[in-house]
Amino acid sequence: MEQFLRIGVITRPHGVHGEVKVYPTTDYPQRFEEVEHVIIKTRKGQIETDIESVRYFKNLAIVKFSCFNAPEEISQIAGSDIMISRDQAQPLEEGEYYIADLLGCSVFADDSSDELSGRKLGVIKDVLQTGANDVYVVQTDSAQELLFPVIPDCVKKVDIENASVTVHIMKGLLG
Repeated sequence: MEQFLRIGVITRPHGVHGEVKVYPTTDYPQRFEEVEHVIIKTRKGQIETDIESVRYFKNLAIVKFSCFNAPEEISQIAGSDIMISRDQAQPLEEGEYYIADLLGCSVFADDSSDELSGRKLGVIKDVLQTGANDVYVVQTDSAQELLFPVIPDCVKKVDIENASVTVHIMKGLLG
């Protein structure tokens, strides 16, 4: 399991007082109001800082971090991830998982999948959020991508502890 979870990505400076525009990568954008301490993961390392204030504009959060006071200081961190520790994360409901924990999980066919029964199909390399349901993007050993809708008929078991997901291969899903 990942120790830190991404809640946003810094896009660019905003104004002249050291604020930044942040694209939230969390299902709960108001998260920025509840979190005090964050880690900014830059290309050159990590910056630990506090959130002083937050407001929202369209689909972005305008955030003021305690360690920045001018736009010049922020231009070098554009594109950086804003991370929180797992203990600050939103609690999950039954059957919910953090995307960071799903990435890299091995995907296996269930026992009802004829010639593929129990076979490893690949690993989850991405999770698409479509609105209706998520879709697991699975990379096979041959670099092919398989798409599995996250619905009860298809995803049968998720075991984060053992980094594995069991799927039922529905008719027409593989071609």
